[in-house]
Amino acid sequence: MALSSVKSIEGVDGEKHIIPTDQNVLQKHVAFFDRNQDGIVYPWETFKGFRAIGCDIFLSTASAFLINIALSHKTRPGKFPSLLFPIEVKNIQRAKHGSDSGVYDTEGRFVPSKFEEIFGKHARTNANTLTSDELMGMLKANREPKNYTGWVAAWTEVEDPI
Repeated sequence: MALSSVKSIEGVDGEKHIIPTDQNVLQKHVAFFDRNQDGIVYPWETFKGFRAIGCDIFLSTASAFLINIALSHKTRPGKFPSLLFPIEVKNIQRAKHGSDSGVYDTEGRFVPSKFEEIFGKHARTNANTLTSDELMGMLKANREPKNYTGWVAAWTEVEDPI
């Protein structure tokens, strides 16, 4: 990787992290959890990432287990699963699910108008924030009929501080 295509940032854990600048926004988000910057996020890296942002051991363990199992097969090339449940950062947009907010498009790019639309439609108490009830209302409004997996995924993403 060329030196001009990377950026070093300090994480909330005080460690330096190298984030490639040629990644889309969704890939950059996931790259935080790629603790060794090899382009693959294993469950133990997800665990360490959750610990780095201040989550307790239980949430970090559960998140590492559930996230990697749910996303690994969608981001890996080929048909054969890996028992190590790796998530490939470069393919993270493949894990996009229905019933989401649309803030990231199918290519993993951030869509500012969709982000602003969330507040315009759902923020009633304060124009710049969503209460818990408003957030749950947004999730219900974004539900696609009979897309139960998408409903659970959207709810989980809101509950997990990713």
